[in-house]
Amino acid sequence: MLTKRIIPCLDIRDGRTVKGVNFENIRDAGDPVELGSLYAREGADELVFLDITATNEKRKTLRELVNRIAHHINIPFTVGGGISSIEDVYLLLQNGADKISVNTSAFRRPELVSELAKEFGSQCVVLAIDTRWEDGDWWVYLNGGRVKTDRSCADWAREGVERGAGEILLTSMNNDGTKQGFALDITRQLAETLPVPIIASGGGGIPEHFAAVLGPGKADAALAASIFHFKEIGIPELKGYLQEHQIPVRL
Repeated sequence: MLTKRIIPCLDIRDGRTVKGVNFENIRDAGDPVELGSLYAREGADELVFLDITATNEKRKTLRELVNRIAHHINIPFTVGGGISSIEDVYLLLQNGADKISVNTSAFRRPELVSELAKEFGSQCVVLAIDTRWEDGDWWVYLNGGRVKTDRSCADWAREGVERGAGEILLTSMNNDGTKQGFALDITRQLAETLPVPIIASGGGGIPEHFAAVLGPGKADAALAASIFHFKEIGIPELKGYLQEHQIPVRL
């Protein structure tokens, strides 16, 4: 049986790790190099770096910071924010990224997913989707959760995978930062209908939430931020809990 992954996320603004609730009320959470290094030592399976203001500020991801973090970790490293071309990806891979995450740019120009998958392989391309439940469906949001679209999450995820995305990073905006649990319904729906791993993000607060999304929610990985940044749960403690509850993890 494949082991489930625990993935800390570094949301970056102005070179610092930050965290908010429902994509708002952002506060400082520490130095990204120190945090990334700590999580690698603690047994995180992967690390995700998201430059959360790159798209809105119409600039590229902070590649120097990516390079510094990469030199302090020995686990797979996914980087996202402001990526819109093959050239952008080459720069990030040269600076230590193992995979890249695309969100708004891919939605605006879906061919980007196909181009990146052809150039680098599907295993390198993570399609990040920010989604909110309202009016009876899960809708896709862009620009760091600021812009609503008319595409349903399930519909866009299916197209992204058809175009070559190798993983889906699914963030529920309703659950993000609330620590009330992950969005099990949409996570399970994508996991059951798509042939690629689903990374669940948004809402993890206690070990039971991770067991729920990795078990009944059928996610392949669970991503979290503030509970790790603010030392509410340690990665070894979380993995120990999951193992005790028959969720296969790498210890």
